[in-house]
Amino acid sequence: MRRLGFEQKDIGELCNRLNASTVFKVQSVFSHLAASDSAVHDEFTKEQASVFLQSCDGISKNTGASFIRHIANTSAIHRHKELQLDMVRLGIGLYGVDANPAMQEQLKNVTTLKTTISQIKKIRKGESVGYNRKGIAERDSVIATVRIGYADGYPRILSNGVGKMRIGDAEVPVIGNVCMDMTMLNITDVDVQEGDEVIVFGADLQVGHLAKLAQSIPYEILTGISQRVKRVYFEE
Repeated sequence: MRRLGFEQKDIGELCNRLNASTVFKVQSVFSHLAASDSAVHDEFTKEQASVFLQSCDGISKNTGASFIRHIANTSAIHRHKELQLDMVRLGIGLYGVDANPAMQEQLKNVTTLKTTISQIKKIRKGESVGYNRKGIAERDSVIATVRIGYADGYPRILSNGVGKMRIGDAEVPVIGNVCMDMTMLNITDVDVQEGDEVIVFGADLQVGHLAKLAQSIPYEILTGISQRVKRVYFEE
């Protein structure tokens, strides 16, 4: 990954310092795979794992330490089973998300972002919606304003037809620019009322799909939900 930690060339000096220390005891050695979800980079993943295992052997041999080894993240758990080692680190998989479509079908959604309709209004063909008049009604339309915006973590790139939200069984498009605290939806021909629940992402409108529309990844969408958004946790 070329982030934190030690390179393979550092292992000798690391072991010398560990052996000289009366404070540190090696409990686990781990690394993080850079591209375990991509078949294009499988050879790199194998090389990365080989370097890691060689480093582990070097630490064990030169310090006499017995420790837990782990390197497999969500994608590696099922794509590179030989790398499960002593432990695995199920990360975004805990949230029901995986880059592999076949695996995605086996996971359950555990995170839903929802809001409600603040106001519904009718506009005429040609009238504009939102900042900079980016949304123009192509016909007489019905617009719903919902309680979420980019300050809550709903990306502004989803403005003006790019993003969609779900109301009941219908997916309705964003119209106009996403605002700081509000977003407008085109609900023409959809039977809804003020106060109705709106799903931003969930089981029927997956966060992975929303991430693609936002030219991003599910990690960024999930971690980008701001602290002012109320969290409700359910325990089974």
